[in-house]
Parts: sequence; C-alpha cells; structure tokens
Amino acid sequence: MSPAPDAEQLPLLIVVLGTCDTKLQELLHLRNQILLYAEAATVLLVDVGRNAVTDPAISISQKDLLKQYPPSTDPELSTIPRNRITEMMADCATAYLQELHSEKSIHAVVSLGGSSGTSLTSAAMRRALPFLMPKLIVSTVASGDTAPHVGETDITLMYSIVDIAGSNHILNAVLDNAAGAIVGMARAYQRRLTSSKADEAGEKKKKKKRVGITMFGVTTPGVDTIRHHLTSTHNDYEIYVFHATGHGGRAMERLVTSNALDAIIDLTTTEIADDIVGGVMSAGPHRLEAAAKAGIPQVISLGACDMVNFGPRQTLPAKFVDEGRNVYEHNASVTLVRTNEEECRRIGNFIAGKLVEFAKRPELVE
Repeated sequence: MSPAPDAEQLPLLIVVLGTCDTKLQELLHLRNQILLYAEAATVLLVDVGRNAVTDPAISISQKDLLKQYPPSTDPELSTIPRNRITEMMADCATAYLQELHSEKSIHAVVSLGGSSGTSLTSAAMRRALPFLMPKLIVSTVASGDTAPHVGETDITLMYSIVDIAGSNHILNAVLDNAAGAIVGMARAYQRRLTSSKADEAGEKKKKKKRVGITMFGVTTPGVDTIRHHLTSTHNDYEIYVFHATGHGGRAMERLVTSNALDAIIDLTTTEIADDIVGGVMSAGPHRLEAAAKAGIPQVISLGACDMVNFGPRQTLPAKFVDEGRNVYEHNASVTLVRTNEEECRRIGNFIAGKLVEFAKRPELVE
C-alpha cells in the first residue's frame, strides 16, 4: 500500500442521523463533540423525525427529505401510525445517503436513538452504505437481540447505559466516547481510501483472487486445510472465512452480489438446515442464489447439515425431545438437534433446486 497523506490534515465528512423532534439536545451534543475532535470536519445533521424541527445546526431538515425523496403517497404525517412513519423516513434517509455516497466521499455515519430511532437509522445504514464504511449507533437497545438492526452488515452498536433523554454525566460521557470513536473510525477509513487511490494512480498491483469459504465448528479442520493449501501453494489467493451462523451466509451472499468475491467454497451449508427445520441460524430462503446468479466458480458441500441450531437447552421445542432426537448441548447458548431423513431430503432438494433455477450456466452444474 502506498504512503498516504496524513489523515489528520484531510477534511472529514461525517453524517449524523437522528430524530430531532425527540433527540435534538443529544444530537447537538454529539455533533459538537465530533467537531471538538475534528475541527475541520464537515458534520451534516440530518433530521429523520416525525415532526419538523427548526434549528440552525440542522443541515437537512425533515421537510427537505420528504420534498427531495417523497413517498409514493403524500399522507399527513400526524395521521399515520408511528411504525409507518418510521418506514417512510427510513426510505427517505436511505435515498439521501445513497445519493450523497455516490456524489461525495462520506467517511462515517453516526446516530443515536431508542428502539424506533435505532430501527429507522439502522435500516438506512444497512441499505445505503457499503461494508467497511464506519457506521455507529448509540442505542438503548444495543444490549439484547441486535439482529434486526445489524443483520449481515458491519454496523457498530454502543449501549447508552441510561436512556437518551436530556443531559447527564453518564450520557454525555457515552456520547463523548461515540464522537471520539466515529472520528477515529472516519480517519482510518479516509486513510484507506486515500491509500487506495494512490495505489490506483501508481503502478497497479495484480489483484488476488478473493475466495469465500463457509465454516462451522465441526467443519473447521476442513476449512483450515483448504485455507492453508490455497495460501501456501498459491500467492494470488485471499481467503475470507464466513461463520455459518445465518448472518455469515448472508454477508457472503451480499459480498458476491457486490462483486467483492471471485469464487466460493460453500463447505458449510448448515444454515439451510436451520431454514428448513426452524432453527435460529437460518440465512433465509435465498441462500445459494448469489453465486449462482453471478456465475462465479463455486463448490457446494453438506457441512453441518446433519444438525439444526437452537438457543439454550430450555428454549428447545419439546417436539424434538418427544421424537427422541439426538440432542447435544454445544455450549450454554447453543443446542444442536440431529436432522432426520425427511429433513435431509428437503435440504438436498433445496440445494439442487437453487442451482437448477439460478445457475447462470446450468450445463456446468455437476
């Protein structure tokens, strides 16, 4: 990687998303702290609240968003349910971030909120922003089931400790940490962007072939052997291992869709078993589609398809015990159930069906 200019000397562009009708004081504090750590930064405060608010620090108002990115219908916001407003404003914020990202170099996006605010801003971040661009949310729901907010993306959640309401020593310290964190992340991201551009301007290096491999505990020895072979005998391979926990499979598929992977060794397709049987680590019904549609080389195996994942033993559905299934406590958080013959047949049909339906060149499927 070529030497990059000192990131401290380059201006940053950081977007602050939030509902200014309920969190203006806290958003302004976060904005001010960011400017304290990066005085030359451009900080865009974007209001995604239900009710329009006026403040000189707001860069993009709620009215601006609705005007520039109008919803398909034009309802009176005060008359529609809160959840629908959240969806509408998330759509507006998504469109805004996508347009801004296509026109300028955003270096980071940060937000704060409760359950609704986190749901809204995380949706916009997931849809609009690429992997590796810093995304941070200070949230009251960061300690719990974060899957609906993070999904397969790299959003960072910071627990607020106290509710995001008003000003106090604890909340101000959390927001101060968040400001410092997002500035540091933005500078690291900016440095990578600058270095990448310097490399492109200079002599182009031969790009390595990017290979994705899925892994689980029981398939780790096989994956390690493959990884060692590819990296020790070929200098032009870069290996990306994905933990097949549901989010891992979706992350891999998303990278394939964005042309960030060149080949797949899908050694561990256990997420399909969870999708079919009802486990907690499903990657959804579209698993195996991305690589087939992209037409990139892929090898598919049946790693860990003999098991379905559930949570702690006490959460295991009683029917599996009643059926006399083989049940194994992997750890305090994960309980495994053996798949039966009919479920294995359905798993095989799922895999074959996806390849037949989506393979770019079905004649190459063996």
